[in-house]
Amino acid sequence: MDPWLRSAIDYVGEWLAFQFEDSQQPGCIAAIVHRGQVVAEHAFGVADLDSAEKLTARHRFRIASHSKAFTAAGILKLRERRKLRLDDPLGQHVANLHPQVADATVAQALSHSAGLTRDGADSGQFIDTRSYLSERELLAELALPAAIEPNMRFKYSNHGYGLLGLVIEAITGEPYPAWVKREIVDAAGLRETLPNAPIAEGTRFARGHTRRRPSGRRLVIPGDNPAHAMTSAAGFVATAADTARFFAQLAPNAKSSVLSVGSRREMTRKHWRIPQTAEEAYYGFGLMSGQTAGWDWFGHGGGFQGYISRTAVIPACDVAMSVLTNSIDGWAPGWVNGAMHILRAFKSRGAPTRRVRDWTGRWATMWGTADLVPMGDQVIIANPGLMNPFLDATEIEVTGRDKGRITSAVGYASHGESVRRSRNEAGRITDIWLAGANLKPEKALATELERRYAPRKPKQE
Repeated sequence: MDPWLRSAIDYVGEWLAFQFEDSQQPGCIAAIVHRGQVVAEHAFGVADLDSAEKLTARHRFRIASHSKAFTAAGILKLRERRKLRLDDPLGQHVANLHPQVADATVAQALSHSAGLTRDGADSGQFIDTRSYLSERELLAELALPAAIEPNMRFKYSNHGYGLLGLVIEAITGEPYPAWVKREIVDAAGLRETLPNAPIAEGTRFARGHTRRRPSGRRLVIPGDNPAHAMTSAAGFVATAADTARFFAQLAPNAKSSVLSVGSRREMTRKHWRIPQTAEEAYYGFGLMSGQTAGWDWFGHGGGFQGYISRTAVIPACDVAMSVLTNSIDGWAPGWVNGAMHILRAFKSRGAPTRRVRDWTGRWATMWGTADLVPMGDQVIIANPGLMNPFLDATEIEVTGRDKGRITSAVGYASHGESVRRSRNEAGRITDIWLAGANLKPEKALATELERRYAPRKPKQE
């Protein structure tokens, strides 16, 4: 592994720890994979607020629409075996569809361009007001006309991926969960992934959680309900490590995969632009793609009642990362984007030189927290509270053992002024002076603020 990448991965963990605590989320697990191997795992918070069970990296989460990548891989595997063609009409494999739905193709369902309804007339399966659709219920809704004409635009459809699960069952003669578990999950070497709930007794499972509003507190969502016919769209259960490992295998340049290079190129290709999004984004087959911090990436997100997740693969540096959260307002998408910004900063500046390597640590004033992050031959003052901690970051040139100078800063900061570190008699660094600002370790600052501002008990007369 390149030294810059190791340094970046280490700081991603430190930044995530701050972000998690600041967000007051119930729990989060994260994993980073490099060249097919897990190189970092993190677990923060609890698996269940009611029981206070500590979260571990081995806890399973609902990964929701990540399931679509497994289903798309299954379809492409069947195509490699000449069991279907991508331009097959869906009605060739599944009966009793509305003619408009039956005429749409496998490829259109894979790329969300078949014009199908997103979730039907009642999407209560996603808010626990009804069970996930059975095959009979799904087919009844697919017997109705499509929402729009096919091949007009990207139009996301969970029903479409439910239908692709039925296509797999029709071709293989097996239940979707059994076939995809053997041919995709097990074949990929995943040991902590299941296509659906319930999971085996004794397996560590993270419960979902509501927002604080409108109840005024987070409530625990069981999260272990089976997804039935929607398994192929949203049912999967996995750890962050398994999720990242699987998505890493979908990169065209991956060394090993359950799919051919050609199939992986087809999955990751930009079939449709996703309209009306703040950032340029595209969809392939079971995968979305875009660019963040100059990195081209592909991956997927997921939202199951009580869970938010996100995965991104950066083929240019053979890195995949997954962040799984167990709250319906989880920050997984922003945290994956932030990690990409961190990778880009280290790639641009390089691993720290020996001269600056010990200029590190988390320091704070009552105004906020700053991380000293050595990169190349400089020290960057990162803001761990930001989704991009290096946005408009101040830069320090080290001029001595404990001395430096601010060589770059925004106009409202202290460009050109001095920096120094203070040490105690044992030689340990106790605080940092950034120009006129005195920063201390967070614990020391907390003690000082308590002494200064905590309410004082009235004296007894």
